[in-house]
Amino acid sequence: MSRRYAILGTGAIGGYYGACLQRAGADVHFLLRSDFDVVQQQGLRIDSPEGNFVLPQVHAYQDVSTMPVCDVVVVALKTTQNHYLPQLLPGVLKQDGVVVLLQNGLNGEPRVAEIVGSDRVIGGLCFICSNKVGSGHIRHLDYKAIALGEYASDYEPKGITKRLEAIAHDFEQAGVPIQLTPDLMQARWRKLLWNIPFNGLSVVLDAFTDAMIGHPAVLTLVEDLMWEVVAIAAAYGRKLTRADIDTMISETEAMQPYRTSMKIDYDSKRPLEVEAIVGCPLQMAQAKGIPAPKLAMLYQQLLFLNHENVGEV
Repeated sequence: MSRRYAILGTGAIGGYYGACLQRAGADVHFLLRSDFDVVQQQGLRIDSPEGNFVLPQVHAYQDVSTMPVCDVVVVALKTTQNHYLPQLLPGVLKQDGVVVLLQNGLNGEPRVAEIVGSDRVIGGLCFICSNKVGSGHIRHLDYKAIALGEYASDYEPKGITKRLEAIAHDFEQAGVPIQLTPDLMQARWRKLLWNIPFNGLSVVLDAFTDAMIGHPAVLTLVEDLMWEVVAIAAAYGRKLTRADIDTMISETEAMQPYRTSMKIDYDSKRPLEVEAIVGCPLQMAQAKGIPAPKLAMLYQQLLFLNHENVGEV
């Protein structure tokens, strides 16, 4: 692999995908904070049903100013940390490089585009069950595919570019299945079909995915929330169907019992990604006059729980 990669956010997502890339031969550079000393001494450890492995030596950095400039900068930070991006991105991104934003929710790409330009942003949706279980220690549980799409201003569909195909090839060589999407916003709405009900309700109900999917009343609530997402997406020209809902539910039934990323953040007393995952879609519904009463209630509940947990409104 000829491209040099930077990983900003070496947690459950960035750590896993970055480790896969390095194991496959890519030149990967990891920005770390609290885990720096452990990773410097012991490397990066991945536990996976596909086989455990350890990278005994990685290019690890505590400060982005000490990192080399890279062709591809993978941003795997939580959306609650996006205020750091103006300080992180300019110095590590090559002049002709691209940012791959691996985040949940909506409207992350426009913020990155304000920093690096709209023609240098790719969005990614990760379909993976992965948790950080210790310093420099990531446990991959299930799934690992990524949907990648080029960003354009106002999320106009941009099609499949050569650049997109080249980056996808690197990930596929690393054993990561890639789905290329010509319409990034379509892919984001489809991912929200899962993220809104399962991330949000996991916090409100204090439950893992298997408990939620296995309770008839909760499963009905999950579907009701999904149908609200379908209606909002349609108002913005993106079509989701009953088949998309059925796929999300069947894949959740098949996965290992999973504590969602939002539930992990809540249990760890970290700020929740309420606005990106729930608040922004709700605002878009309100802007178009689309009724979304259950989404609104979920948003209000999460705001309260987040405030009680970490003091944020």
